[in-house]
Amino acid sequence: MSDFDPTGILPDDLLARLRERAAVHDRENTFPERDLAELAAAGYLAILVPQELGGAGLTLADASVLQQRLAGAAPATALAINMHLVWTGVAKVLADRGIDDLRFVQTGAAAGEVFAFGISEAGNDLVLSGSDTDAAPRADGSYAFTGTKIFTSLSPVWTQLGLHGLDTTSADAPKLVYAFVPRSEEAEGHLAVKDDWDTLGMRATQSRTTLLQGAVAPADRVVRRIAPGPSPDPMVFGIFSVFEILLASVYTGIARRALDLAIQTAGTRRSKKTGLTYSQDPDIRWRIADMALAYDALPPELATLSRDVDGLVDHGGRWFSLLSGVKHRAVTMAKRVVDDAILVSGGSSYFSSNELSRLYRDVLAGLFHPSDPESAHAAAASAWLGPLEGPAAS
Repeated sequence: MSDFDPTGILPDDLLARLRERAAVHDRENTFPERDLAELAAAGYLAILVPQELGGAGLTLADASVLQQRLAGAAPATALAINMHLVWTGVAKVLADRGIDDLRFVQTGAAAGEVFAFGISEAGNDLVLSGSDTDAAPRADGSYAFTGTKIFTSLSPVWTQLGLHGLDTTSADAPKLVYAFVPRSEEAEGHLAVKDDWDTLGMRATQSRTTLLQGAVAPADRVVRRIAPGPSPDPMVFGIFSVFEILLASVYTGIARRALDLAIQTAGTRRSKKTGLTYSQDPDIRWRIADMALAYDALPPELATLSRDVDGLVDHGGRWFSLLSGVKHRAVTMAKRVVDDAILVSGGSSYFSSNELSRLYRDVLAGLFHPSDPESAHAAAASAWLGPLEGPAAS
C-alpha cells in the first residue's frame, strides 16, 4: 500500500480556490492563469520529473491520484495540465526503460517550461499511427511542420509543442516524425494559434486550433522517426499509456465530485411528504448506491494499471485493450454518475450557476478523446476473440 499523501501537493485550501475560479473561467471562457501559477509554484508541473532533475519524483500511480483530486475541484484545469503531464510521463516511461531521449522535457518542466500535446487532427482516426501534417526534412536534421492541429490545450501558455507529422520525401519515407516545436516559431510567422475555443464544456482548457506553417523543430528536438501504422516503439507506448491513464483519472475525479455533491444534497434536501431528508428515501439511497458501485471500480483499476506501467509489467498485446478499456470505462462511468447526481439534486442543478450543471457539460468532453468507444471495443474483441480474418480484416 502506498503512503503517498496527495494533500501535500494539493491541499484543501488550494483546491477550494481552484474550484471557486472554475465557475468564473467556465462562464467567461478564459484560461486559468492563476490556477497554473499556483500549481507551478507547488511543483505540480514537475511531479513526474526525477528529484535529481529538480522534480518531485512521483510515480504515474501518484500522478493519477493527484489528477483525480485536481479534477474534482477544477476539471478543465486538470484536463489542460494533463496534456503537459503526458509529455513528462512519456519522458518517465522512456527513462524507466533506459531511454533518455526526452530528458530535455524533464529538465524543461523543472525549469518552468509548459509542454502542449499537438497530436489531434480533424478526421484523423489513425491518431498515433498516421498524420495529415507534413514533416519536411531540412539539411541540418531539423524538420519543418505544416498542417493543422486541433484540441491543443494550454494554447495561451505553452512554450513547447510536442507533435507528429509525416515525412514523405526522405529516402526511407514514409516516416512518422515526433518532435517539439518552440513557441518562438509563432513570432517567426511559422505557426498561429486561432482564438476559436467556444465550447459546451471544458472551456478553461482553451484547447485552440494550431496552424503550422513551416514551424521548425530543431534537430535536437526531433525524437523519433518510425514507420506509420501500429508500432511497438516505446515512444508510442509511452504516449498511449500515460495519455489514457491520466485522461481516465480526470473523468474519475469528476465522477467522485458528482457523487460527493449528490450525497451532500441528499443529506440536506427534505421531503415535504415524509419530513425526512432524502438520504432516508429508499429510491434516492438506491440511486446513490448505484453511483458508488460504478465509481468504486475505477480508482483501483487506475492504480493497478499505473503501477504496471511504473513497474515495467509486460502485458504484451493486451496493453491496448487494457488502456483503451480503462479510458472508456472511466468516461462512461463518469457520465452516468453525473446524470444520476443531477437526478438526486433536483431542479436546482438545471441552473447554469450550479456546479453540477458545469460537471454535466464538462464530462461530455470525454466522448471526444481517443480511444473512442469503437476502437476500445475493437481492441477488446481482438484481445478476447483474436484478430479479424479474411476480407473483414482489411
